[in-house]
Amino acid sequence: MSAVSPPVPVELARVQRPESVVRRLLRRPAAAVAALVVGLLVLVTLGAPLFAPYAPTTLDFENLFAPPTREHLFGTDELGRDLLTRILYGGRTSMILAFAATAIAMGVGVVWGFAAALREGWLGEILMRVADTLMAMPAILLGLVLVAAFGTSTLSMVIILGILFAPATARIARSTLLAELRSEYYLAAVSVGASGRRIVARELLPNALPVLVSRASLVLAEVIFVEASLSFVGLGIQPPETSWGTLLQQGYANLYSSYTYSIFPGIVILVAVLALNALGDNLQKVLDPSRS
Repeated sequence: MSAVSPPVPVELARVQRPESVVRRLLRRPAAAVAALVVGLLVLVTLGAPLFAPYAPTTLDFENLFAPPTREHLFGTDELGRDLLTRILYGGRTSMILAFAATAIAMGVGVVWGFAAALREGWLGEILMRVADTLMAMPAILLGLVLVAAFGTSTLSMVIILGILFAPATARIARSTLLAELRSEYYLAAVSVGASGRRIVARELLPNALPVLVSRASLVLAEVIFVEASLSFVGLGIQPPETSWGTLLQQGYANLYSSYTYSIFPGIVILVAVLALNALGDNLQKVLDPSRS
């Protein structure tokens, strides 16, 4: 009878784990605030048509560069368009681009890093040297080169930003997997004849998730920042599409006409990046008990 008793608490622990993770995350004040901020930003930007006070194309030529008022909480731009509305719609572009680029960076980076860890010979060395070469170049500079080569369409930006952050993700994934490959449970699984795919899918990948989830949150923040930087110099999202970076660039160009034009997009970018960084750091501490 003693042989069948352990599975019961193990299954219970698996059922309760997601709830306990959320609880532990919300018990951290910084994590709770960061999660709330990120959730609100995602909600109001992706649901911009529901929350925006005006249509993004509504013009008001009698209130050009208007300061913040009751009718226009963030003021208006050079065409009298409501700035809060433009930030919400621009945020939708920034968020969709950030999530798509992060998915590419994580997918490519994890496969890249895991392949280098599982093939530690000449193939692993080549993969890591390529990653080191790309990481040695500043992200903004490499982004400028890729944008000049592939264009500034939204699809091109998604692919470019995904490629930019794949090498660093690959190195983190490799170091995480190497630590797991030296663990006792891996050696035990190999000794009983478990297949490599089964070990990776059921053992190694779940144990590497805390680091990878945290990395995904940090990549989101980095993508938003780099996209805003590229858009600020005119090589990011192009009109008529709008992102937080393009709004910041347009506000800077009209700085002497309206100082609030550039302040509000800048504040939103700053808050988003800080919240995602704080959330990523706390997620890793919550998901990895050894760091709690």
